[in-house]
Amino acid sequence: MAIHFFSEQIAFQLPNKQKRKTWLGQLAKEDGFILKELNYIFCTDEYLYQLNLEYLQHTTYTDIITFDSSEKQMELEGDIFISIERVKENALVHQALFENELSRVMAHGALHLMGYKDKSKEEVALMRKKEEEAITLYQNLKTFHVKQ
Repeated sequence: MAIHFFSEQIAFQLPNKQKRKTWLGQLAKEDGFILKELNYIFCTDEYLYQLNLEYLQHTTYTDIITFDSSEKQMELEGDIFISIERVKENALVHQALFENELSRVMAHGALHLMGYKDKSKEEVALMRKKEEEAITLYQNLKTFHVKQ
């Protein structure tokens, strides 16, 4: 299992990296997936907008874009781009803590890779339920300290 965190065009350091990795591994395992490799790339609104335009031909800003690179069913592998600016704005709009909104968006990308959609009303409802379950899972994990 390999989970990597990067940043593009923004100075952002993800807190609790080891806890996040454990959480994402458990999230995948609970749905019967083997986590192969996930790359989370934290970026600016503009960086994500350009990806949205280039690869999806969408002319809108978004908080997340997910690219699936898995070759086998039930294996989780892909690149998840997240706009930190958009996550901060969404947290304000929804009166949520930044960390909870970040967890929601990170889980959202992984859930897309697991086959969850969010186009219909029913799909959105299920996605929100799964996101809430993922946030609860993260909050209930103990914080990990890496020995130096």
